Amino acid sequence: MKDTYIQRVPTWFLRGVIFIIGIIALLLCIFSLPKLGHGIAIEYPEIASLRYPVLVGMYAAAIPFFIMLSKALMLLSYIDKNKAFSESSTKALRQIKYGGFTMSLLLYASLMPLFFRVAQIEDAPGIVIIGAIVTSIPIVVAVFSAILERLLRSAIDLQAENNLTV
Repeated sequence: MKDTYIQRVPTWFLRGVIFIIGIIALLLCIFSLPKLGHGIAIEYPEIASLRYPVLVGMYAAAIPFFIMLSKALMLLSYIDKNKAFSESSTKALRQIKYGGFTMSLLLYASLMPLFFRVAQIEDAPGIVIIGAIVTSIPIVVAVFSAILERLLRSAIDLQAENNLTV
């Protein structure tokens, strides 16, 4: 009985980390994004008209982010139930993959021209690097989940093949 609780400690730790990340992201969406939009309008009046599209893009990016967090929690629950090698796990990983690509390619990459414009106004090319980093993080998560999905699919196929031979 103690072994099961000890084995669940890493998944409970990861759940806690996911909840903390979710709370921080929610607080950023509630408090920081409106201030960011207002700050863009005051600091850069020549691109103030882009304030609302930027805010819409950032809030739209939050939707797949929170979906990805919920799928990660589901994946941890499958691991706790010893159902890590199941179709449900591959489906959760696939949805995390699609969420990462959606966040990065459709939402953040579409905001990169704004980063270029602010970098030109401020004469600070580091702003473009920050934008590239923000854009590439969800891609890294998506690629990692795609690799895990493929490995999990191979393991499930191998397990099914071994069950048929026995």
